[in-house]
Amino acid sequence: MISTYTVAPFRPLPTERVVRQLWSRPTGTPVAPTGYAPAADVYREGDDLVARFDLPGVDPERDVTVELEGRRLVVRGERRDQRVVEAPVADDAAGSEQAEGEQPEARTDEPAEAAPAGRRVREVRFGEFRRTVTLPKTAEADAVRASYDAGVLTVTVAGVFSGRAPQRIEVTRAA
Repeated sequence: MISTYTVAPFRPLPTERVVRQLWSRPTGTPVAPTGYAPAADVYREGDDLVARFDLPGVDPERDVTVELEGRRLVVRGERRDQRVVEAPVADDAAGSEQAEGEQPEARTDEPAEAAPAGRRVREVRFGEFRRTVTLPKTAEADAVRASYDAGVLTVTVAGVFSGRAPQRIEVTRAA
């Protein structure tokens, strides 16, 4: 039996899909089903670990949780859509002017977003998120400070790098 594999010229190959997924989000970042993961900057400052997360438009007291789970610092929360969306009001006169054979539009209890005039570009993502930072050693909850200023959540874990001086290893040339 002979099997034939036909390549569609404009359909991506399975390997191309895998490669594209590598570039779609930061490596090792668990992404919520919505695909939203805030940008993070994690660095060492002396003996402390500092993690900064871009969270504009988030209420830190209501929507953000910072937790220590063993050697993991977990920041989770939700970015909510703050826009007020009103459902368009249906006119009874407009509803009676349906052409023959046309189906009436299904009504839902959810508010529908009014279509704006012109084009619309939406790049802001909303939804739940979770970011995890692995610490070099376990830390006490007393050593963690979190502050929110100008849309940036800064979490500092004090002393997590103390006693960890880098050791230089001599490199020898092979004979």
